Amino acid sequence: MIRLSVLDQSPIRSGVTAAQALRETLLLAEAAERLGYHRYWVAEHHNSGGLAGTSPEILVGQIAARTRAMRVGSGGVMLSHYSAYKVAENFRVLEALYPGRIDLGVGRAPGSDRLTAAALAPDQSGFGYEDYPHKVADLMGYLTDSLPAGHPFARLRAMPDGPTAPDLWMLGSSGESALMAAHFGLPFSFAHFINQYGGPQVMRMYRANFRPSKLLAAPLGSIGVFVLCAETGEEALHHASSRPLWMLRNRRGERKGIPTPEEAKAHPWNEAERAFAEDLWGRTTAGGPGQCKEEMLKLAEAYGVEELVVVTVCHSFEARLKSYELLAGAFGLEGRG
Repeated sequence: MIRLSVLDQSPIRSGVTAAQALRETLLLAEAAERLGYHRYWVAEHHNSGGLAGTSPEILVGQIAARTRAMRVGSGGVMLSHYSAYKVAENFRVLEALYPGRIDLGVGRAPGSDRLTAAALAPDQSGFGYEDYPHKVADLMGYLTDSLPAGHPFARLRAMPDGPTAPDLWMLGSSGESALMAAHFGLPFSFAHFINQYGGPQVMRMYRANFRPSKLLAAPLGSIGVFVLCAETGEEALHHASSRPLWMLRNRRGERKGIPTPEEAKAHPWNEAERAFAEDLWGRTTAGGPGQCKEEMLKLAEAYGVEELVVVTVCHSFEARLKSYELLAGAFGLEGRG
């Protein structure tokens, strides 16, 4: 049975404030709970004019307070920027408040540019990639009270402690992230919506190299997919057309919100920009409910996973909400009332 989950990047639509984008995240989370989605993850991005989610740990608490049963978590915390001890404490607080419902997804991407990364962690060089494996090991130790005896912080406890701990996930879009998840014995979520090339092979590599840990006995994977579902394929393509222009601007460092489809269609695309957009469309599922379900099931089979984490970005919040509603109906999710 396929599980559907949500990855919300809290997109800021052009003409709308970042505060409204965060309110839309809360509204969408409440809808996802009613519709029967399994989990709801929020992303971390910084210094962006198009994404409002800078602090997953705060949003997770707000969403968990407004829902009852759905798992809620980060997709993910960019651990390279932070103290593993503080991240463990943040999510232990959330777990104490909402036991058995909290996910802590971590990633090593900066979620920002180099200048912003330097502001987030001014005492480290570059993006902190070289320290990331050590931080993952420390985070696991803090969450399970199992730091090795010779560790300089072995006497510390990440509080508040309790009978349960957040579920720790590793997020990534490369073979290196997959091997790291396998090495530490963590569940792995592959970002197909970021990199569609060789993804199934990466997931197989994760399974082949998996080493059981205190947190997970056998490999567990999911994939993040970009989907826009509408009543008709034409309508879906219309709403999805905003994303390529927004991504193009983002790559150029332009801090702008999600454009309207009309603005995207009016853009004078040159040859290089069209190639960029075509690559983006290659990792996009857009269509009616039947078409989206068929394409998503093919992806799940190719990757060998039973969970699809759906990210949807467009200018219309109503269209984004409708997309999740149509997918829930197509997959027969059992709503929670």
